[in-house]
Amino acid sequence: MSIQTSDSTVITAAAPPRWAVWAAHLTTWVVLPSGLWRIALVLGYPAGYTDVGFEGFQTVGAQVWMPSLSVLCELAAFLTIGLVRPWGEVVPHWIPLIGGRKVRPMAAVVPAALGAAALTVLWAFTPWWWTFPHDDMTPTGSLVVGILYLPLFLWGPLLASVTVSYHRRHRTPRRIRAVRWRRPSVRCRP
Repeated sequence: MSIQTSDSTVITAAAPPRWAVWAAHLTTWVVLPSGLWRIALVLGYPAGYTDVGFEGFQTVGAQVWMPSLSVLCELAAFLTIGLVRPWGEVVPHWIPLIGGRKVRPMAAVVPAALGAAALTVLWAFTPWWWTFPHDDMTPTGSLVVGILYLPLFLWGPLLASVTVSYHRRHRTPRRIRAVRWRRPSVRCRP
């Protein structure tokens, strides 16, 4: 992949592997079900909660926090696509002050790796959702919420795999020492 920057320099990096592109796009999809569930709560649908359990979601704070969290999660997941697209290598020109500049690989790799580790730890409990008591939810609601949150278990590992791919494509080549090869001596017998 070749990218033209504003100062006429061309940045060339290997194209991302197809699996990395799929994994990057999949991150936005694994976050979507839980975000839609939170938006349903804000719109007044109990979404599996009992009447008593749903009362906490009818406050002004919850009405602001839930859609904000959904949008923030989706935007964070969308940033993963930058690890496989040109705007992950050169900042888009429309961004003030830094538009057109090359992205330093470690400026993308370090936050992505830390985010992958945090997301993996944060969502590690989701496969065991059904083992925890949910007194404020109906049995069907507990099942549905568990299914909607289960894809989040993949968010951290997907981000980690795309980050490793980005790092491998953008790392600086190591200097290879020149090795002197001696030609084996061949004796000819007369």
